[in-house]
Amino acid sequence: MASVPVYCLCRLPYDVTRFMIECDGCQDWFHGSCVGVEEEAAAEIDLYHCPQCEVLHGPSVMKRRRGPPKPPEAEPGRPVRTGSAQFVRELRGRTFPSADEVLLRPSGAQLTVEYLEEKTFSVPILVARKEGLGMTLPPPTFTPRDVEHYVGAEKIIDVIDVGRQADCRMRLGDFVAYLGGARRDRVLNVISLEFSDTRLSNLVETPRIVRKLSWVENLWPGESACERPSVQKYCLMGARDSYTDFHIDFGGTSVWYHVLRGEKIFYLVRPTAANLALFEAWSSSRNQGELFFGDQVDRCYRCPLRQGQTLFIPTGWIHAVLTPVDCLAFGGNFLHSLNIDMQLKAYEIERRLSTADLFKFPNFETVCWYVGRHLLDTFRGLRENRRHPAAYLVHGAKALTAAFRAWTRKEVLGEHEHEIPETVRPGQLVKELAKEIRLVEDLFQQSAGKSGSPFGPPRGVPPPLKDPPQKKGGPGKLPPTPRPPDEGGTPKPPPAPPDEDEEPDPPSSSPEETDPDSEGDPQILLANGGAR
Repeated sequence: MASVPVYCLCRLPYDVTRFMIECDGCQDWFHGSCVGVEEEAAAEIDLYHCPQCEVLHGPSVMKRRRGPPKPPEAEPGRPVRTGSAQFVRELRGRTFPSADEVLLRPSGAQLTVEYLEEKTFSVPILVARKEGLGMTLPPPTFTPRDVEHYVGAEKIIDVIDVGRQADCRMRLGDFVAYLGGARRDRVLNVISLEFSDTRLSNLVETPRIVRKLSWVENLWPGESACERPSVQKYCLMGARDSYTDFHIDFGGTSVWYHVLRGEKIFYLVRPTAANLALFEAWSSSRNQGELFFGDQVDRCYRCPLRQGQTLFIPTGWIHAVLTPVDCLAFGGNFLHSLNIDMQLKAYEIERRLSTADLFKFPNFETVCWYVGRHLLDTFRGLRENRRHPAAYLVHGAKALTAAFRAWTRKEVLGEHEHEIPETVRPGQLVKELAKEIRLVEDLFQQSAGKSGSPFGPPRGVPPPLKDPPQKKGGPGKLPPTPRPPDEGGTPKPPPAPPDEDEEPDPPSSSPEETDPDSEGDPQILLANGGAR
C-alpha cells in the first residue's frame, strides 16, 4: 500500500485548507505558516528558498520594482479603489443623512415579538444598553488574545485584505499576532469566524428576541439528513480602517451586532424595489470596485455603533461597514417569519448573481420546507378552533408557496431537490398549504363580514417601502467599492422552552435576567404560530 506524501518542515500530508509555497531550490512544498511566508506576500517573491536552501543558495529573491513603490491612488486619472487608504480617508470625510431618521431605539426590555409586530421589523433597531436583551457576553476587557484562547490558535480562518478587497486564509494565532503588532503593512479584517462549535460559544448567548424568532433555533429538527446551519454566533475582529462593501446578508437574513470593544460605522440603504434593482446591477458591473453604491441611491444613512451598543438590521437592508478604530464585536444571522417575502427576494437575487455557495445561507431551501410544514400544521390547528393566524404569516405563507412551486417545476427540480427534506412530500405540502391559505382567508372574511382578501401586507408585516425619487444627473463620484464578502455543525437538540432558559455562568458582564415573555404569552404564539 502506497504511503501518503508528506511535505514541509512539519512532514504532514497536503492540506487544501492551508497556503503552501514551493521552494525553487529543492522543489519541496512548505506551509506558509511553518516558514513565515503569508499568502498575500508570496506574490512579491520571485525565487523562494526554504530555510535549508537558504544556506546553499542565499535568501529568497524578491521581484524587482521599476522605481519607488507608488500607491494606486496617486496615479493621475486612476479611479480610487474600494478599500484603499484614499478611499477610507474620503469616506471618513463625507457627510451622510443620519440614521436617526429611520432608527427605532427601544430599551432591551421593550424589544419583544409584540413590539416588532406593532412597529414592524422594517427599519434598523439600535439598543443603547444590553441590559434587558437577555444576551450574555464576555466582559469588555475581553480581547482578541482571549478569542484565540477559547477558539484555538491553529484554527484556519478566512481573512479579508481590505486594501485588495481579497480573501486569504491564515491561522487565528497569526491574525491575533498581527492585531497586537506595533507595525501593520496592511489592513486585515475578520467577519466570518462562526464559533458555535468552540468553547467560546459557552460565553456568548444570542439576544432573547433572536432566539424566539429564529427559524433554525425553533424549527430545525433534532435529526436531519442535512447539516444544521451554523450562522448564529460570529466573532468579528477588525483593524482600524477595515471596510466591508455594500451587501445584503445571505438569504435575506436579519442580523444582530454588538460592539464589545471599539466602534463600527454602518452605511444603510432601504430595500425598496428601485434600490434592490440598482444593487443587483451594481453587484454584476465590471467596475463595481470603482463605484460607491451609496451614491447611486436617494438616501444612504450613516449609523455609528459604539462600544456597548447593539444593532438589529432587518431583512433585505443593503449595508456597508467601516471600522474607524480597532474593534471586537459579536453578531449573528437569523431567518424569521416577520418578512418571509423579502427573505425569498434576497435569496433569488443571490441566485441571479450566481453567488458562491460559501457566501449563501447554508441549506436555505431546506429551512423553508420545514417552515412550510410548520405553517401548515399551525393553520390547521387554528382553523379547527375558529381562529385565524396573524396576517403577516398568511402573507409569508403565500410567498413560500409560490417559491415551493418555482423550485419544484420539472425543468429546474434537479437544481433544488437535494435541499428537500426526506420527511417532506413537496407536491402534497404545496397543495395542502395553498388550500389552508384559502380556508383561512374564507374564515376571516366570514368573521369580519367583508369581501376581498384581508391578507396583503398587514399590521405586523413591514409595509411595502416606497421607491424614493431618483436623483437628477446620475450618481456622483466617491470612494469606489467592490463586492464584499458577507458580514456572512452537527445537529443540535431542540432548544429549551423560553421560560426554562438560563443564562450561562461567567465570565460575563451580563447579569441573569428574567425572561418577560412566558410560554403562555400570546406574542410567543405569534412568533411561532400567529394566533389571534
